[in-house]
Amino acid sequence: MSSLHRAVWFALGAAVLFGASTPFAKQLLGYGAATSSPFLLAGLLYLGSGLGLTAIRLVRDQGWKPVGLPRHEWPWLLGAIACGGVLGPVLLMVGLAHTTAATTSLLLNLESVLTATLAWLVFREHTDRRIVTGMALIVAGGVVLAWSDQATATPGIGSVALAGACLAWAIDNNLTRKVSASDALFIAGSKGLVAGCVNTGLGLAMGTSWPALQWVSVALLTGFVGYGLSLVFFVLALRGLGAARTGAYFSVAPFVGAALSVALFGESTNLMFWVATGLMAAGVWLHFTEHHAHAHEHMALSHVHLHRHDDHHQHTHDFDCDGVESHTHAHLHTQMQHRHAHFPDVHHRHSHS
Repeated sequence: MSSLHRAVWFALGAAVLFGASTPFAKQLLGYGAATSSPFLLAGLLYLGSGLGLTAIRLVRDQGWKPVGLPRHEWPWLLGAIACGGVLGPVLLMVGLAHTTAATTSLLLNLESVLTATLAWLVFREHTDRRIVTGMALIVAGGVVLAWSDQATATPGIGSVALAGACLAWAIDNNLTRKVSASDALFIAGSKGLVAGCVNTGLGLAMGTSWPALQWVSVALLTGFVGYGLSLVFFVLALRGLGAARTGAYFSVAPFVGAALSVALFGESTNLMFWVATGLMAAGVWLHFTEHHAHAHEHMALSHVHLHRHDDHHQHTHDFDCDGVESHTHAHLHTQMQHRHAHFPDVHHRHSHS
């Protein structure tokens, strides 16, 4: 499988895992303390993500090791954690408390639109008509899916809060793209721990009693799979696709959640559901079949990430390594010019005429 399509599968995998967690989280909302405190549920979901990924990282590295994140990238990571791990979840909980389910579903589709808009206008990520059309079809599918609920939107503070949450996550996605070459387990685990501590603390501060151990265990497991592993895949997709395309693929998550609700919990479907399916499938197909190739120049670049030796990685080592197996170390890319199919990944952030 080409590295381009591997990144696409990471993005779709992130969407599937996150979307699949939604019906299970909805089931959890019917039990115990989660009914009165969605903050506590959000906190435990994120804690499951952070604790699980940190444990995997400790096992992988055989203990605690420095992450090796370059000094100039720390502000990007801290900004991403503040926006996506603290501000976004808090605004989401405020929005959920003041809006209907349909309004929530509809407004959360703003995340992919705002992610792409920021990527194109602020961070100067390349796009073209095919990608914009695919994004529009995916978002249209999400809108149709949300609208099929036929619930009446309730404008006001809830809608504003949900839009703010989407903006916070859009900023988070674009800032995370800046550090996506670094350890995905560390990035995703850090976000999970911060968001988990903040939201759990808010839930307990509001007087919520600690729920039963069985409920906590299910919430932590759901968070580890649906938030933790999903976010690792999302970071890997950012590394290979850029923020706008990753956000577009990830916006199929609401459809995945709806489909699982039908398959597992017997929710009924209607014509609008299948219209949404067709729109999203068409949008994903447009992105999946994208072919962007032109002569481009790579400027000299030094960074750290997992890699094998290929056209972009031709360097020597001061340790025993044949370059065939994946390995991580600080390495230098010399200036070069060539032509091949590519996405706006960590090695292709050039301008276009």
